[in-house]
Amino acid sequence: MKKRNFLVLVLLSFLLVGCGTNIPSGHHGVKYLRFHGGTVMGKIYGEGFKWHLPWNSFFVYKTQTDERKEVLHVLSADGASIELETSIWFRPVTNKLDSLQITVGPNYYEVVIGPALRGEARSIVGRYKPDEIYSTKREIIASEILEALRKVLDGKFVNVENVIIRNVVLPPKITEAIEHKLAADQEQQRMQFVLLKEEQEAKRKKIEAQGIADFQRIITRGLTDKLLRWKGIEATIKLAESPNTKVVVIGSSESGLPLILGGEK
Repeated sequence: MKKRNFLVLVLLSFLLVGCGTNIPSGHHGVKYLRFHGGTVMGKIYGEGFKWHLPWNSFFVYKTQTDERKEVLHVLSADGASIELETSIWFRPVTNKLDSLQITVGPNYYEVVIGPALRGEARSIVGRYKPDEIYSTKREIIASEILEALRKVLDGKFVNVENVIIRNVVLPPKITEAIEHKLAADQEQQRMQFVLLKEEQEAKRKKIEAQGIADFQRIITRGLTDKLLRWKGIEATIKLAESPNTKVVVIGSSESGLPLILGGEK
């Protein structure tokens, strides 16, 4: 009797487990009725445990933003083989999960997003040269791939939020040539900066010298013999009034200015 009750309990447990599906946080579900029309349209189920008959089921989709890393092998405009390490952020359209279920299914990345990413990347990268892909145009290329993906996937019930090119791997000879070119460009820019700085310093010195010359010319024009003699007399008077002055001789110099002899504290 006890053995029979135990078997009944186990059977009921299996039935209860088979009569429900847990939808985790950040996920939504679509109900499938095996004997009553298949996928339930017009109703998307949120998080939590959902009861259902054992022959029915739920398809659960992650509706949080998801990331997938792809290594893409593409050709540049001049035929060089390039490896792009990319990340793509995507998510299904939550209120269209029922349509996604019946048109594509849970493997929607492998079915529509991945192939579209690889195809559009090859098409877009093929318009650029290796040095552009390696250095200056990486963000532009990523933006163009994102825009192209959104157009291709329009109506597929998925959203592509961003495409990032994390790394670009070129053939070694091309990488070396690009690095030499970048180094030469940087050196040229440095020399241009040095020359500009020297040119500005030369202009500053020229302006300073011109100012000094103008000042001296103006002073020279105003300095007459009478003015100099008068200034000398004024200075002599001030020195004569100083307690340190001992002897003042008037009119003994060649210029006729007073002479001051001696002087101590």
